[in-house]
This record gives sequence, structure tokens and C-alpha cells, in this order.
Amino acid sequence: MMRHMGSGSVRLAFSLGIAALAFAAAPVQAEDPATTGSVTKLPIPRFVSLKPSDTPMREGPSKDHRIKWVFKREGLPVEVIGEHDHWRRVRDSESTDGWVYFGRLSNRRTVIIRAGKSSAEQNLYRDDRETSAVVARLQPGVIANVQNCSRDWCKVGVESYSGYVRKDAVWGVYPDETIK
Repeated sequence: MMRHMGSGSVRLAFSLGIAALAFAAAPVQAEDPATTGSVTKLPIPRFVSLKPSDTPMREGPSKDHRIKWVFKREGLPVEVIGEHDHWRRVRDSESTDGWVYFGRLSNRRTVIIRAGKSSAEQNLYRDDRETSAVVARLQPGVIANVQNCSRDWCKVGVESYSGYVRKDAVWGVYPDETIK
């Protein structure tokens, strides 16, 4: 849920599609330092997002392997931690990992809002400082499109709202990562 700050309080409900998620843990890094994928030659680990909803996660890299989970949220960020032919091993924000067919992944960068320390909601600020005006309050589980990220802040868009969130308030970017 997001509340607009200003004259009157506008509430926007977001369908979470997944039970309430706990996002207080730090982002999970791959066991090995950054490497290059054997198939794509792209960095591993790296973040991507899901294209369609109803994306199956399998136990292994083929359709012969059992489906262990079905993602129901388009745009959900996942971390690529391995590659095999047309399959990518991914991990979600709850550290569940498995294999997804590459055609169901997008390079579009998104983040998912974590629960705050003092309040469940996270502030979406007009500028990249906590003293700037609050544009909206974002509930845990909201997916936002990343426009760019600096050392401490990410500029994101959620529906018709755009603003800045602290990087430690989201899952889907690495602490030392900058996005232009």
C-alpha cells in the first residue's frame, strides 16, 4: 500500500500475490566472488526481473525437473547465481533458489521494498536526502522500477510516483552497485 502525502490521503493498494514477506535480512551474495556466466558471459551474481507472471522455478535446468515454486508477480527481482544452456539458476528475496528458463527473465531492473526498522513502510523522497519532502510511503513487498542508483540512494518509479529510496530499504541492488 502506498499513501500519497499532501491534501487528502490517497491510498493505493498493491496486490502482493505472495504472503507477507520479511525483508529485514541483508541481500544474499553468491558464495564465490563475481564471476562471468559460462553461457551469457555476463556477471554472476547479477539482478534481473521476471517477465511474465506464472513463472515456474524448477529443481534443475530442464523441463524434466520438478517445479518447486511458481512465481506470480511480473517484475519481481531475482538474482542470477548460475547458468546452464537456456536455464538460469536464480535466488529470490527470501533466499529460495532454483532454475528458470531464460526467456522468462528480463534485464529490466526492479527492486522490492523491505520492511523498515521503526515502521513497516519506507519513505519515497522527492530528492536523495532524508530532509526532502516525502512523496509516498511504500509498504513492504511493493515492486519498483529502478531508474538509477548512487552509493546510498535509488531513484525508483512506482505507478505514477517517482522518487528516491535509501538503498538499504530495498532488495534487488548490491550495496556497492551504481546504476546509471
